[in-house]
Amino acid sequence: MRQNAYVAGVGMTRFGKHMDRGMKDLAGEAILAALKDSGLEGKDLNAAYMGSAATGVITGQVCVPGQVVLRGLGIGHIPVINVENACATASTAFNQAATMITAGLYDVVLAVGMEKLYHEDKQRTFDVFTGAVDVEDMDGVIRNVEEEIRAAGMEPDLEGAGKTRSLFMDIYVTWAVKHMKEYGTTREQFAAVSAKNSYHGSLNARAQYQEELTVEDVLASREVAWPLTLPMCSPIGDGAAAVVLVSERKARELGLTDGGVRVASSVLGSGWDYTDADSETFPEVIAKQAYEEAGLGPDDLDCVELHDASAPSEILYYEYLGLCGKGEGGPLAESGDTRLGGRLPVNTSGGLLRKGHPIGATGTAQIVELTEQLRGVAGKRQVEGARVALAENGGGFIGKDAAALVVSILTT
Repeated sequence: MRQNAYVAGVGMTRFGKHMDRGMKDLAGEAILAALKDSGLEGKDLNAAYMGSAATGVITGQVCVPGQVVLRGLGIGHIPVINVENACATASTAFNQAATMITAGLYDVVLAVGMEKLYHEDKQRTFDVFTGAVDVEDMDGVIRNVEEEIRAAGMEPDLEGAGKTRSLFMDIYVTWAVKHMKEYGTTREQFAAVSAKNSYHGSLNARAQYQEELTVEDVLASREVAWPLTLPMCSPIGDGAAAVVLVSERKARELGLTDGGVRVASSVLGSGWDYTDADSETFPEVIAKQAYEEAGLGPDDLDCVELHDASAPSEILYYEYLGLCGKGEGGPLAESGDTRLGGRLPVNTSGGLLRKGHPIGATGTAQIVELTEQLRGVAGKRQVEGARVALAENGGGFIGKDAAALVVSILTT
């Protein structure tokens, strides 16, 4: 379905360790900022899609988190839909809000991603990520990871998986070593991604980490699970990001149709078990659908925010999104083309690696960054002449790929 929703307002908190702030406080900050940016008020909302993945486990607010947050802001009456889709939670909320507007059901919809991940008991945080796979087949999940690592000629070491590190780091190890074996991708190329995103994050006041790193710094950092060092892995975080979407009719009323940010497409899909008949991966299929619905292609993009939960993830998604050919992601990372000032800047926010990854808030945070890029208000991170932007956000892991994925394209 080709979208016709417009982004009227955006707002977000700084991502980071907010042990002294609750969900109502964090989400409230982002929502009020988005409403102010839109020139609208809470009473103007027709519906709200409230995304949160980990908050129930971390805080105990396992039900109605959206209603709790909005009631604290004096917002009631409207339909409130609570959304959970692992790391793709907020982008799913955004997708559904845009789709409801396109369907003609609403004129003004709020899409929010909000998350609490830090806890004094670190095991509780690790349990969140472990719960993003098929917990009834945990033996199968571990077995698949071990098989992938052995197939790349390494001996698996999963002793700390889910205990001293997120299980997903070991999943990303399998992606990394497979790409290294098939295409000759190097640790230096993974480090180039982290160094590039650290530069972008150093320019972003809302980023969790703002220290600029070199490739050498990244390689010399503490090893998490070979070949990944700490800066190659996204940090957890607390935070929130909100987007106010409006219909074309409302956009005309607000003066947004001329030069405003429009949702050209937003595609949500779920993974499947690949067969010999599948010539394309799940991410490639969803990206192709998003391009087709927008009537655009990879060559039309000016900037991209993608799901760099690990440095190898960014390299793989260069290829999945058609930014380069198969096996060319490593050289692209080293080329400088995806750095600010390059041919196609990627993760100008600092990405998940530096901006942080409060999993239920990541998707709408990507939309905030891209909206600011398309408006020309991104400051030192501004991509000159940005007119077309893409956001990719995946969540969970089943079989050998993401469980959920959203690709959205914004234009002016």
